[in-house]
Amino acid sequence: MTSIAKRKIVLENRLQELDTRLHEIDDELESHHSKDWEELAVERESDEVLEGMGLSGQAEIKAINAALQRIEKGEYGDCVACGAEILPERLDLLPYAPLCRKCANERAGDH
Repeated sequence: MTSIAKRKIVLENRLQELDTRLHEIDDELESHHSKDWEELAVERESDEVLEGMGLSGQAEIKAINAALQRIEKGEYGDCVACGAEILPERLDLLPYAPLCRKCANERAGDH
């Protein structure tokens, strides 16, 4: 069983990794200035991939920050929808999970 303090360290380390990656993505996006049309087309395709990675990283950062806030409030590990305990196995896989498996499945079914 992983303690909340250990999970907090995992979340903070992941947050730092994402911050570094997002800065690298920003630097890469700003470095493209090809004048060749073919190279510019390839750069634009690459930019779309990088932008997608950046958006995904931003969403994960938001989820991690929310989890860290739940830790500070003493609410970490409890489902934000129903209040049930989120199983440790779920938190091992997704340490910033805000929902228990049941509520996550219900929400996934709504979409």
